[in-house]
Amino acid sequence: MGRGRLFAGVGVVAVLVAVIVVGVFASRMFPFSGGAASAPVGLIPDRDLDSVSGRIAFVSNRDGDDEIYVMNADGSGLVQLTENDSDDRDLAWSPDGGRIVFASDRDNDVEIHDIYVMNADGSGVEQLTDGCSNGHLTWSPDGERIAFTSRGDIYVMDADGSGMEQLTGNPSESCASVFFSDRDGDGYNELYVMNTDGTVELFTDYDSLDWDSANWHPSWSPDSDHIVFQSRRDGDWEVYVMNADGTGVERLTDNEKIDWWPVWSPDGGRILFTSNRDGHDGEIYVMKADGAGVKRLTDNEYNDSGPVLSPDGGRIAFSSYRDDYGGLGTDGYEIYVMNVDGSGVVRLTANEHSDAGPAWSPLFD
Repeated sequence: MGRGRLFAGVGVVAVLVAVIVVGVFASRMFPFSGGAASAPVGLIPDRDLDSVSGRIAFVSNRDGDDEIYVMNADGSGLVQLTENDSDDRDLAWSPDGGRIVFASDRDNDVEIHDIYVMNADGSGVEQLTDGCSNGHLTWSPDGERIAFTSRGDIYVMDADGSGMEQLTGNPSESCASVFFSDRDGDGYNELYVMNTDGTVELFTDYDSLDWDSANWHPSWSPDSDHIVFQSRRDGDWEVYVMNADGTGVERLTDNEKIDWWPVWSPDGGRILFTSNRDGHDGEIYVMKADGAGVKRLTDNEYNDSGPVLSPDGGRIAFSSYRDDYGGLGTDGYEIYVMNVDGSGVVRLTANEHSDAGPAWSPLFD
């Protein structure tokens, strides 16, 4: 498995392994080379892309490592926002659309990701955390706080990086972390551990992994009062919701398969998520905010995941490698958009690498 496919890791295997190791690496995912993009690739000829507005940021490894890009919601106007020799990913927009928070390993040599924030044009980068492996970021709609995953649990901090609180799991003072890396340069990612003294070694102690503490991928409700997330606390990956202070945890899904990557709809009435409950690698589902009325939106042999709704609730952007085996010359995930009922699927990116983890800007025109 290559680096791009792994970091795009919105697949079931990547989700399982990543959370098992209590390391946080996204959505594992994304990013680009600068300049304007070519015309979007529409897989359904009669789809009217002129009705799709706004901007979508995403991660791509098209330049050899994960970088953050932004494009118009019709796939045009591609711009590269970050450019360095490290991996930048797990992005989230601020509620006003003026800033982007993201995870990066740019300031260390062990591929442990800290949290950064930058302006929407890629300028003014600031580091918010220092130490431990952090990712799966979500900005509260009131703009005051950022929730994220670290060491397999969910944390929240003020938007300036202060006031950090742990919401799930047992309090931990250790920053020892397990992470994927191609440190030997053979093109394959292996598990390493960063010890508390900063040394790094190949990870072999799989029995030490705490399956029951894994909580991942938080998403704020539009009123900032609740957080939906995925957890293995009851034996398999399910979707849960809790109050924004970590109290009142309730389970929303219950099946023997894997449900992951939950996100709220802009109106707060629905939750999108990914699941392999129907036997495929991953499909996109929607349910009411109380877990009722589950409906499948996509249906294909390969992985669809990472759904996010447009600000007006009318479109869904997501990642998929459904065309990786379709003779189009690609090698990984691409970004797609569809109507909220699953119809009108259109492919927005097309290259030989992985584009994934879309995030729709709150600014909608």
